[in-house]
Amino acid sequence: MADARLQSPAVARNRASILEALAGSLPRRAQVLELAAGSGEHGLHFATARPDWDWQPSDPSSRARASIAAWRDALGPHNLREPLALDITRDWPEGRYDAIVAINLLHIAPWAVTEALMAKAPARLERGGVLFLYGPFRRAGAHTAPSNAAFDAELRARDPRWGVRDLEAVTAEARHRGLDLERVVAMPANNLSLVYRMGADRDV
Repeated sequence: MADARLQSPAVARNRASILEALAGSLPRRAQVLELAAGSGEHGLHFATARPDWDWQPSDPSSRARASIAAWRDALGPHNLREPLALDITRDWPEGRYDAIVAINLLHIAPWAVTEALMAKAPARLERGGVLFLYGPFRRAGAHTAPSNAAFDAELRARDPRWGVRDLEAVTAEARHRGLDLERVVAMPANNLSLVYRMGADRDV
């Protein structure tokens, strides 16, 4: 039988730095929902490193979910859950989480996905919960590096609805839904981790 496990070279390069940023943002014990989990390698790494995190991966792609399940079956710890079929723009499964994580998502999706994420995430976050985003972002309308500008042009050539997002636009959409930007973490390769927190006094 063919091995369903997908591999992303980028994961090996960024997983340690993302784990460090997550560890500084999430509680010691946390229920975590990962959106657009792709190959499943990030979730496998994080769940293995942090057995106190209950990690729920999800992806709308059946191929991605097969890869996530294959990694879990081969190497996964007990706290790595079976993947969910979740399209951010549609109805989400029931459940509440201490954190929702999306890695390298917003720039390879239409802006409507960002809008849907900010509209739907608060209803699935516990009070004080975290929305954690990782990827390239523009700041004050400018790219943070020439390589990001070239990447943005490549993305828009592939699909004009895609592209590196403005941090300020993402934050405005989040704030409109009760998610406050708590911190911005500079990451390797000109990426950023954005930590939004659900206000404890907000009703959803």
